[in-house]
Amino acid sequence: MEADQMRQRKEMILSLFKDKQYRPMKLKELAMLLEVSREKRGELLEVLDALLAEGKISLSARGKYGPLSQETVTGVFTGNQKGFGFVRVEGREQDVFVPEEFTKGAFHGDTVSLVITQEENGDKKAEGHIVGIVSRGLTELVGTFEQVRQFGFVIPDNKHIARDVFVDQKSMHGAVTGHKVVVELTSYGQPGKNPEGEIVEILGHMDDPGVDILSVVKAYGFTNEYPDAVKEQLKTIPTEVSSKDMAGRMDLRHLQTVTIDGEDAKDLDDAITLSKDGGIYHLGVHIADVSHYVKEGSPLDKEALRRGTSVYLVDRVIPMLPHQLSNGICSLNEGVDRLAFSCLMDIDESGVLVGHRIGESVIRVDRRMSYTVVNKIIEKNDEAESEKYRELVPVFLLMKELSEKLRERRRQRGSIDFDFPESKIILDEQGVPIEIKPYERNSATRLIEDFMLMANETVAEEYFWQEVPFLYRTHDTPDREKMVKLVALINNFGYHIRVNGEVHPKEVQKLLSRIEGSPEEAMISRLTLRSMKRARYSTDCTGHFGLAARYYTHFTSPIRRYPDLQIHRIMKEILHGQLNDRRIGHYDRILPEVAEQTSFTERQADEAERETDKMKKCQYMESRIGRCFDGVVSGMSDYGMYVELENTVEGFVHISNLEDDFYDYDKEAMEMVGYRTGNRYRLGQRVRVKVIEVDRWMNTVEFVIVKERRRTRKKHEAGQSEANADREGARMADANIPGERI
Repeated sequence: MEADQMRQRKEMILSLFKDKQYRPMKLKELAMLLEVSREKRGELLEVLDALLAEGKISLSARGKYGPLSQETVTGVFTGNQKGFGFVRVEGREQDVFVPEEFTKGAFHGDTVSLVITQEENGDKKAEGHIVGIVSRGLTELVGTFEQVRQFGFVIPDNKHIARDVFVDQKSMHGAVTGHKVVVELTSYGQPGKNPEGEIVEILGHMDDPGVDILSVVKAYGFTNEYPDAVKEQLKTIPTEVSSKDMAGRMDLRHLQTVTIDGEDAKDLDDAITLSKDGGIYHLGVHIADVSHYVKEGSPLDKEALRRGTSVYLVDRVIPMLPHQLSNGICSLNEGVDRLAFSCLMDIDESGVLVGHRIGESVIRVDRRMSYTVVNKIIEKNDEAESEKYRELVPVFLLMKELSEKLRERRRQRGSIDFDFPESKIILDEQGVPIEIKPYERNSATRLIEDFMLMANETVAEEYFWQEVPFLYRTHDTPDREKMVKLVALINNFGYHIRVNGEVHPKEVQKLLSRIEGSPEEAMISRLTLRSMKRARYSTDCTGHFGLAARYYTHFTSPIRRYPDLQIHRIMKEILHGQLNDRRIGHYDRILPEVAEQTSFTERQADEAERETDKMKKCQYMESRIGRCFDGVVSGMSDYGMYVELENTVEGFVHISNLEDDFYDYDKEAMEMVGYRTGNRYRLGQRVRVKVIEVDRWMNTVEFVIVKERRRTRKKHEAGQSEANADREGARMADANIPGERI
């Protein structure tokens, strides 16, 4: 059908559907109404399918075509290996479930038109039928190639994709079984038929060093390369701050200024000044003024928004901004002048903000400090480090003093601080994991968190009351139904949360305090976190439940987060009196999209980080098959239970591997119960397991329970060296992570 003919027929159908007399019809009825012969129904169907794909008409569950109704919504489809999927619809708290028979050929990542057939009810999600594909989300996939005679298949790494991609011989381009490849989709398949594609890049063999992480990078579309337009713009970016750049700014170079970061950090975007006078702390949080160099609508800005965030994988960082900015002119490096946005706060002895000033500044960092060194000074009174930095020791002690007051004030209002084991995975030169050790969260990291939280809250409240368009970081109150379920679970361990209409963060805080140091601490903390909603970016200031904060934003990391950069621009326009009605209208239009985009890219980055961590943890355990470890039961299902080791690796014990008995899962009591023996396994229980299998394809570890038996002294001594080795392999200290990444 020619393009003009297709356009005319589309217009005719749309005109018909807009008629108030029209009622939704099936294809046969519509053909009769339009006097389309049986032979020409295929052409009519082609037009209807095109309109459905464009999201301009709807198709009901009964196969009737009609105009888009209020029940028709648009969203992004998330697939599942079992064939069904979910659609994320803007404005809905929960995704909409789509049964396999109603996915209408939707592929993971597609934007689809959806008819809601059943609204959510209690624990049951809303359900819908996809009526059209608005646009395809994925054009390429990363996977493992497997040759079968004269053709092959690409097994997608993405677990959301249910079917392998067929590749004919002429489209293989030299790929052999075991190659990690990028395949370009030429067909998205249909019921009973696989999608098809052409291999456009061979990343290497799946066992080659670095190919595993590279596959994740490619799958998520991350890259260290920047478009040519960005490279051209970089040529105009200065390497030093000029006197012209400093004009009109607060000159704060006389203040004693430090940065405190990890030893290997290169993008230093926050610096601190602190003094005390007459019972008032004068805290300055100085943030790199990235907006001075990255102008709205420029190639740099467009690329930064597309990326949304820097991505921190196990062996590399993929920055939001090029290194010339992130490690250069925007980084608050020691001994050089830098442009900053400063939040100067006056805080009383109770940790209450009594005054503040926000403005553009120029600063000069006196010392680039590390968390490790500062912690040695303020917690361990290390003589060598204290002598080396003797001019700064009083400031560090003052920082500790103020930090404790700020944290206590947050604790009093109910701020929640989840402490989880977070690992740092050490790789050798070949990318093989050789050690898993904890990230240490010490007093130095906490005081920086406390100061950044204070600045974020201060900025959010200031601009909320100015009633200007803004981006906030929000964390909504948990659903009552989920909290009631949590209460039922923790009751099994003798704990309780009051849920009266709406849960208060202080109740969660009390629970975490009560379980601190207990065997079930990590497990209950995770169950509690899973009961929470996900934090996101929004144009509405609805508060942050986890921090028990009425006002909260992200102001402190514009080098690695786009929302921070975005609000800096708005703040700058307000300071210069440029936020007129036209600019307010502009921000009202773009900010909802910025919030959606940056929330999405944050989720992607988190998923990629978890995926690469899990991948390397599995690789680490692969060389430890047959060894025994101590762990805690961290989850249960009808098929078995999950066990988390002390090194944070989680594996699965299948129900068939629970000794010589048949076990059943009691959901109410959260226990696995043996029929004959009466043995019980419950959440939080400490167990000893043996690693029996590691699946590198699925990134899973399988355990079997090891029963402790009495042994003779001779047998005990014979097995002692092996047991010591087991304990050494499993002994990994816990680390803590904050509820919000600062």
